Order: sequence, then structure tokens, then C-alpha cells
Amino acid sequence: MFTGIIETIGTIEQVITAGTNKTYWIASSLSRQFKVDQSVSHNGVCLTVEEVQDNRHRVTAIAETLQKSDLDHWKTGDLVNIERCMLMNGRLDGHIVQGHVDTTAICVDKKGLEGSWEFRFRFPEQFGALVIEKGSISLNGISLTIFNVTQNEFSVAIIPYTFEHTNIKQVEPQSTVNLEFDIVGKYIHRIASLKSLS
Repeated sequence: MFTGIIETIGTIEQVITAGTNKTYWIASSLSRQFKVDQSVSHNGVCLTVEEVQDNRHRVTAIAETLQKSDLDHWKTGDLVNIERCMLMNGRLDGHIVQGHVDTTAICVDKKGLEGSWEFRFRFPEQFGALVIEKGSISLNGISLTIFNVTQNEFSVAIIPYTFEHTNIKQVEPQSTVNLEFDIVGKYIHRIASLKSLS
């Protein structure tokens, strides 16, 4: 379980393909603190730490993860948002994020607004019921509030701190990002769907 508050940015040092899996070596300021079997959010995807070597760690994504996220396109030198799992004895600064990416979105617009940035994203229309005005979303693992929502698009506003301390600074029009919709909204949608069938 995560909060969507990014702790650091890692850099992909190596990508290894083995069958339908991909393994990544990632260097970061937190890597030496990780333990084998620990769950860590990488661009919003919960991955298990398999090995730690000094300031880098190794994780593997299986076919299911590669199909639902942008991890299949990761390459050496890419920046990755990293967050350790939440502590249950403190404040929840973002929102509840599972690290289970639902789909990807495409950036369709990026505007500088004299001190902040506004991004617009297009996502698959079948997820439209899970996106609400002023609702929460996890975008590359970042907890953000969305606005100007349509059936398949939404906007987010990015403050300077978030822009500088996450990999959203590298997102440009046509970039792909990972989305995880709010877990509460998903449960409500599921319950409503079942009621309509009965």
C-alpha cells in the first residue's frame, strides 16, 4: 500500500529480457535501504525487490504487468518515481494507492503557467466511470487531483516541487504514463454494476 507521495527518483541502469519477463537494475538514493522481498512502487507499479547491490536494486516485471503499464518501454537512462510502502502510524499525505496499475494514458498537452504546469491526458474510454472531477488518481505513482474531466480525458496541475522531484518533468505530448484509479471509486463502481445486473 502506498500514498502517491514520491520519495526519490531512480535511474534505470540495465534492462534484461528473459522470456516474457523483464528485469531492471535501478540506481537510487534509497536502494541501499531496501531489503529483498520488500514491495516498492516504481512509477506507480508495485514491484518486489529481488536483490540489492550498494546504491542499486533489481526488480522484475512479468507479462501481465508489462501489458498494463509502460514498463515494457523502459530503457537504460530512464527516470523512475520511487516510493516505499506506507507506514500505518502516520498521516496519509496523498491517497491510498495499491501499486496495481489499471491502464496507461497518453499526454495530449503540456502548458507552462508561469510557475506551474498543466498536463492533459487521454485514457481508454472504458475507464470513464472511474474518473471524477476533483477526484484522486495515481499517475506514474504520483497522487494527483484531476479536473476538466471528460469520458476519456482529464487535466492535472503540477506545482514546482512535484515537477522538480518526480519524473513528470520528462513527460511531453505523446508520452505514456501509468494510471491507477482510486480504489474506493473502483469498489463503488463494482457494487453499482452488480446491483444493475440483479
